[in-house]
Amino acid sequence: MTLPEQEPLQLLAQPSYEAGEPERVYVAMANGEWHGNHLDPKTPEDSGEALAIVADAAQDTVAELLWQAWPLCAEHNLGMHTRDVEGLLSWWCSGRRPGEGSGHIRAAVGALGSF
Repeated sequence: MTLPEQEPLQLLAQPSYEAGEPERVYVAMANGEWHGNHLDPKTPEDSGEALAIVADAAQDTVAELLWQAWPLCAEHNLGMHTRDVEGLLSWWCSGRRPGEGSGHIRAAVGALGSF
């Protein structure tokens, strides 16, 4: 995952504090800092749900460490959130477009760079 003017985010495995427990994986900045809970080792069987968990963890890390919303809708400059749209995890913006209802889909998660 990338942020403007930042190195890409990364998945970072850290040893558990408890003996016999698996490593804990976090979404971290390029320098290794992270914020929030580790990703649950019981990965959902649904890949869309797993992607949503990682996207949400990335947003938590960015919000707490950089004090900014991410990703931003280029059209409205508002922070976006994930939303399932017919089985495709997408970035949703609450901004209005002329002649349309509230909110719109900006891009599929993982495809923001193409816009």
